[in-house]
Amino acid sequence: MKHIIILGDGMADLPVERLGGKTLLQYAHKPMMDQLAREGRCGRLITVPEGFPPGSEVANTAILGYDLNKVYEGRGPLEAASIGYEMADDDFAIRCNIITLEDGKIITHNGGNLETEDARVLIDYLNENLAKPINEREGCERVKFICGIQYRHLLVIKGGNKHITCAPPHDHPNKEWRPLLVKEEVKGKAHEAREYSAADKSLTSHLSPLTSKQTADLINELILKSQELLAKHPYNLEKAAKGERQANSIWPWSGGYRPSMQTLMQQYPEIKSGAVISAVDLIQGIGKYAGLRIVKVPGATGLADTNYEGKAQAAIEALKRDDFVFVHVEASDEAGHDGDLELKLKTIEYLDQRLIAPIYNEVSTWEESVCIAVLPDHLTPVEMRIHVGQPVPFLIWYRGIKPDEVQQYDEVSCVSGSYGLLKLHEFMQEFMRL
Repeated sequence: MKHIIILGDGMADLPVERLGGKTLLQYAHKPMMDQLAREGRCGRLITVPEGFPPGSEVANTAILGYDLNKVYEGRGPLEAASIGYEMADDDFAIRCNIITLEDGKIITHNGGNLETEDARVLIDYLNENLAKPINEREGCERVKFICGIQYRHLLVIKGGNKHITCAPPHDHPNKEWRPLLVKEEVKGKAHEAREYSAADKSLTSHLSPLTSKQTADLINELILKSQELLAKHPYNLEKAAKGERQANSIWPWSGGYRPSMQTLMQQYPEIKSGAVISAVDLIQGIGKYAGLRIVKVPGATGLADTNYEGKAQAAIEALKRDDFVFVHVEASDEAGHDGDLELKLKTIEYLDQRLIAPIYNEVSTWEESVCIAVLPDHLTPVEMRIHVGQPVPFLIWYRGIKPDEVQQYDEVSCVSGSYGLLKLHEFMQEFMRL
């Protein structure tokens, strides 16, 4: 049996008064998901371990069966893997959004839906002005920016310390940004500079490691300097003249060192080969560490205008070749962060009709059975615009499965599903057991 997980990022929600107290999954027209729920079995899943932030880097890694206490290093290193940046042992890699600030507040985490082509110009500009040696003695770049996709980029700090506290910008819309600047992590005492093994000394002999406070101070300095620089860039001057949102500040968050992860093939002997399909660096990075082949789809944007049909066809082709496929669609999460109710409803319906339905219609005719799972990674409620770490609904379907009593797929109906409430790695264990 082959296996495919179809994940609608941030698709789950809370009851919305404008929808008569229904969630978006209850309200949306999604005949394919409802059919799979009726013909399959459902349940709920805790995707965020206690003490971890309810972010996609945490939830997606947990859904794939990994123990976050052993492998978690933040978004930065995962996105580095996707971008193709090979981290050295003295690298601290941290996700670096380009965001929009207005009147002292974070207006949007995405720089006004910044396009990659424009972002690359801004990243090159920041490197020209900020990625300089700290002093002549050290003689190398302490910091550098790596261009990613759209507003999602990478900041690499040589000798940086991961024990800092950052505020994800998507969790603080319309909040004052100055109180959210980076702080050293408080755990009884300040974290000293990172120690390296003897084998790593050659990598750091020319550059002294930083303490957590020094790392926090350096990042905050970069944030402030980026605002001065970006305000003068022609891209933002043109945006300002048009009265449009500017991409006027960097905002680093969720960093760490190079992680150590087993591949899915090492953990699950049923998987001989696998593929990941996503427009998002983070998910591609998780897939790369998990040993999955990265399939890139033309027109896949991470937004509501993504190429759903292209992703569906890519998933079908991947299933012909691989045992396991992970398809990730970001659109619902972005709509939730923007607080756009109508758009988020559309993204759920697009996922249902333009991606899940074509996959089901194809694989349901195959001689070899294909096991399909559908779920979100976390909630991104449109009325809160942030991630919420509550249990998410899931469904599992394959030809011949004995269905339970659930008749439609949503947060409320799946409470009575026969799988009950699973936790973290239990989902992947159950899924691969079938």
